Amino acid sequence: MKKRIFFGLLTGLMAATAAGQTSTTVSPYSQFGMGQLADQSTGFNRAMGGVAYGLRDGRQVNMQNPASYSCIDSLTMIFDAGVAGQFSSLKEDNKRVNTKTSAFDYGVASFRLFRKVGMAAGVVPFSRIGYGLSQTKPLGNSLTAKSYIDQSGSGGFSQAFVGVGAELWKGFSVGANISYFWGSYDKSISVSSNDTYVNSTLRTYSASISNYKLDLGVQWQRPVGKNDVLTLGATASIGHNLSADATMTSTNTSSMTGTGTTNTQTVANAFKLPTMVGVGFSLLHRQSLTVAADYSLQRWSTLDMPVFNSTTGTYVLQSDCYKDRHKVAAGIDWIPDNKSRKFLNHVHYRAGASLATPYYKIEGKDGPTELTVGAGVGIPIFNTWNNRSQLNITAQWVRTAASGFVTDNTLRITIGLTFNERWFAKWKVD
Repeated sequence: MKKRIFFGLLTGLMAATAAGQTSTTVSPYSQFGMGQLADQSTGFNRAMGGVAYGLRDGRQVNMQNPASYSCIDSLTMIFDAGVAGQFSSLKEDNKRVNTKTSAFDYGVASFRLFRKVGMAAGVVPFSRIGYGLSQTKPLGNSLTAKSYIDQSGSGGFSQAFVGVGAELWKGFSVGANISYFWGSYDKSISVSSNDTYVNSTLRTYSASISNYKLDLGVQWQRPVGKNDVLTLGATASIGHNLSADATMTSTNTSSMTGTGTTNTQTVANAFKLPTMVGVGFSLLHRQSLTVAADYSLQRWSTLDMPVFNSTTGTYVLQSDCYKDRHKVAAGIDWIPDNKSRKFLNHVHYRAGASLATPYYKIEGKDGPTELTVGAGVGIPIFNTWNNRSQLNITAQWVRTAASGFVTDNTLRITIGLTFNERWFAKWKVD
């Protein structure tokens, strides 16, 4: 019965999440590669800088390490859903543009299958694409002739996952997530002029992907002294071909006659997922203070990118466009006194930061690094029948910048509600 309830509610949750996953980015950097990568985390670990690999808490769904599912207790049913909004300031030279976006961000759920075996499922974003750019340049040496360049793009990629984690022996757990990976994008660039002797060009790029993604995880936990518990974690994501094509359509229109010629080119097997590995730890002190840190590596440098070669006029796969992405993160979670009767002593106070190197190049130069600093609170929800649910509110400042390119400063707010219910307890009636 509990499995039927779980999958019934999960189906509705995933449908709502998938329907609400519009792009929450306006960054010009989202035009490169597969877009702006999401951190694939929920509200509680976003406030901690995105750390996850060594976190092990039966009151939260830690999708980034499926080995953590094994610690969910037999009475627990967890649903976690979040919305995100962001305010961005884009600056280039002396020009500045302010924007704001919002969207339903993620939805996950988890419960216990058997003794020491837990299950989780949900929908989370993988990357987002959303931008619009306009530029005016002088045409040659003319004082009046100008060239107008307009670029835009939208789309992104998501994954709907189902995972299982099991404790094989005391302190050691393994887990796996299998995901349906899907998404698409549409990008365009048009070049026109006020000179009647110069033709206009429009190039559109599109792709649609539907495949799988596999993530593996392990965790090892043991007491360290009388008051501390250490958890070590590691994850790996298997890179593979996504069996999807990239298409480019180019239309050249004569400014004199208004007639145009169209050419469509397709690059077969244009996309692959990179191999990823991550390691991390957490240290829990007196059931009150958690300190955690992570490191991850994504092997993008081994992949090729579909690129239009303006010299030959062809759309081809090109190497040396991607870079390996390194990311380090650290964070803390502090509960003043979970045995106290005072409300504020049960609030989780969280803070953290992360630094990620670029995974793509722009015109042969390294793309932007991404610095994120976050803080947040986990507010417990108390009533007569529930004292384990939590409202997670997180604020993150994200700076995406590279020398000679646009600087993107973003304030991102995430509000997540974790329903942690004792659904399977047996009620006694007098």
